[in-house]
Amino acid sequence: MSSEVPLLSVVDVVKRFGGVLALGGVSFEVADRQICGLIGPNGSGKTTLFNCISGIYRADGGHIRLLGRSLAGLPRHAMSGLGIGRTFQNVALFRTMTVRENVLVGAHHLGRSGFISNALALPITAAEEKRAGAAADELIALLHLEAVADLPVMGQPFGTQKRIELARALIGRPKLLLLDEPAAGLNHEEVDALGELFHRIREHFALSILLVEHHMSLVMRVSDKVVALEFGMKIAEGLPSEVQSHPEVIRAYLGDTVAPAHEEAHEAA
Repeated sequence: MSSEVPLLSVVDVVKRFGGVLALGGVSFEVADRQICGLIGPNGSGKTTLFNCISGIYRADGGHIRLLGRSLAGLPRHAMSGLGIGRTFQNVALFRTMTVRENVLVGAHHLGRSGFISNALALPITAAEEKRAGAAADELIALLHLEAVADLPVMGQPFGTQKRIELARALIGRPKLLLLDEPAAGLNHEEVDALGELFHRIREHFALSILLVEHHMSLVMRVSDKVVALEFGMKIAEGLPSEVQSHPEVIRAYLGDTVAPAHEEAHEAA
């Protein structure tokens, strides 16, 4: 790491649910414009950590900082304004709204006008709506959603819904994008396209990505570095090739090699 302040700093983060220790002092950093893969068997604490970073849970110990600013105690709705965008393992979209309307929902925190100017439809509101609409159109084009932009989300293929949710996260102009199992439910062709899309997004928006994913070949292909968890503890961190061959990671996945054994198990599930 350089001497610069990391984009995301996770320091000794602890989270308990009653008597269960979900995170036992996890630490790592994500640098500017870095893609970091977060892996581990089911129950290792990956989603719990995501929920702590995005404000859904409050950590019981340790620190989480974005560009040196502590996220402790901040409400969930404040995270997008600070520069954190997120997608979910189970797609969370407004099914009766159009694709474009769903994307625009992600721009809610960008407006500066208040209740009165919105109610009176003053020019500042119209200007903000125009900017948000242009940003939505750009993302719809980037993610190849033009053909369905004015159609309801309901009935769209699962892979398309994943791209809609991604567009909604990106319209908020995040510095850090949290992707929770973006390849879940996708076929091999869609997964291959997803890896290329991550790199295009990183370059186009100059952001960092923290990626939770069970599809090991995707993680190892797109990540600049990988962090591995087991039972709420970090067991390895480093380049994808280093983590993939780490003895503790191999043991955690109970395979001779990480990617094939783990990936086949999840694809068969």
